[in-house]
Amino acid sequence: MSGVDEDAGYAKGRARRALIVRTAFEAFSAHGYRGASLVQIAADCGVSRAGLVHYFPTKESLLEAVLEERDRVDSEQFFAGVTSPIDGLDLLSRFARLVEHNTSNRGIVSLFAVLSVEASDPSHPAHAYFATRYENLRRHLRAAIADLDARGLLRPGVVVEGLEAELIATADGLQVQWLIAPDSIDMAAGFRRRLAELVAVEVA
Repeated sequence: MSGVDEDAGYAKGRARRALIVRTAFEAFSAHGYRGASLVQIAADCGVSRAGLVHYFPTKESLLEAVLEERDRVDSEQFFAGVTSPIDGLDLLSRFARLVEHNTSNRGIVSLFAVLSVEASDPSHPAHAYFATRYENLRRHLRAAIADLDARGLLRPGVVVEGLEAELIATADGLQVQWLIAPDSIDMAAGFRRRLAELVAVEVA
């Protein structure tokens, strides 16, 4: 019986931890990291402050869990099986599908829009996360663009240098405008139009 009880306890603990992460995600999306309250997050989860601290000793550890969960879901859904060396068309297609997916996930877009601005402060607990995330994204996009260039798939006159940062800026800028005016801005279509200006073949 003790094994059954322990398994039930572990399952309950995992479920509560997942609930806390989901609730924190919503709080950070709505109020930013600094504006979100651990006391309110705990109350929204139906646990005490001490109960929340049992799973996440600090606010920083809770933020880390939220960001890790977001990356885990995106990696499994959009970037599993990425080949090495990188196939440029494949990677841009995955990136475009992620932008399109985000149109049905306002919370994700809001979370990253709010936190990425806050995290420009080097003292912010998510600063290193965003610096690493953008560095990795630029590196993968550089490899994708180099592959397309080597295969002669970029349109004439496209300047390769710095293009990876411009693509990220296009996606991020469209997402912010979409948050403000979702009925006027089609961020998925806008991003694909930009890809069509750069790539000589269709990015599926």
